[in-house]
Amino acid sequence: MSILVTGSTGVIGSQVLAHLQGQGVEVRALTRSPEKARFPAGVTVVKGDLLDVDSMRQALAGVSTLFLLASNAADELTQALQTLNLAREAGVKGIVYLSVFKAAEYVDVPHFTGKYTVERMIEQCELPATVLRPAYFIQNDLRQKDALLTHGVYGMPIGSRGLSMVDIRDIGEAAARELLRREKADGPLPRETYALVGPDSLNADAVTAIWSEILDRPIRYAGDDLNVLEQRMKAFAPGWLAYDMRLMLRRYQSDGAVASADEIERLTTLLGRPPRSYRDFAKAAAAEWAKV
Repeated sequence: MSILVTGSTGVIGSQVLAHLQGQGVEVRALTRSPEKARFPAGVTVVKGDLLDVDSMRQALAGVSTLFLLASNAADELTQALQTLNLAREAGVKGIVYLSVFKAAEYVDVPHFTGKYTVERMIEQCELPATVLRPAYFIQNDLRQKDALLTHGVYGMPIGSRGLSMVDIRDIGEAAARELLRREKADGPLPRETYALVGPDSLNADAVTAIWSEILDRPIRYAGDDLNVLEQRMKAFAPGWLAYDMRLMLRRYQSDGAVASADEIERLTTLLGRPPRSYRDFAKAAAAEWAKV
């Protein structure tokens, strides 16, 4: 039996595979283009597409535990629901599903509501799954390099309410720990849910203060203008995705996405250590940038 990792070539899938390496279990990585994939030693490459039913039936044969990551796409919900049904038919005993933090509350953000619908299927169909709800990825802010270093500006319009940003390495480790727990169990385990969050509440003032200190120069906030964000995203993403991200940032600005102490403590227990902080990320990023 084996663990099948979907989204294997992406940012999170790569982290999951890295944390599964050397753990004494068979790991398979699903990809549409096996000839282009580069995976850690020992990972078996499996060709498949979440929208291709026949390919997923083949990919799920002999799989006992599934990591399900359906990336932000116009048909994300179909991909996820279809794959869960196929996994159930294949007799998969454990599932780890990557949802999103505040999925139930952000009802006007398409990809949040889509992921929450998947959570509802998991609950109502009593699937043996762990639902992971990651907050805004800390590493998204690597894209701020030029703005920070060249213009002294932090450009992500996160607002003043606060976010509990999460390090992608913590996401990968949390997912791997739950995959291994379910894979090594004798049978299906009860459902679990974890918020994947950072230890801090970070708003525009807090983030610019961190960068100002670490870069030893004044860093200002570019402001809350979501028109600018949407137009900038359209340069490299489809319009529907740019608008989806605009709606997400609008909710960040109006409501925030701050984790409770209980959510942070629960993640700390899962990881066996506190989640990584934004300050530590910023220090490491600045050190790397200084080498160039």
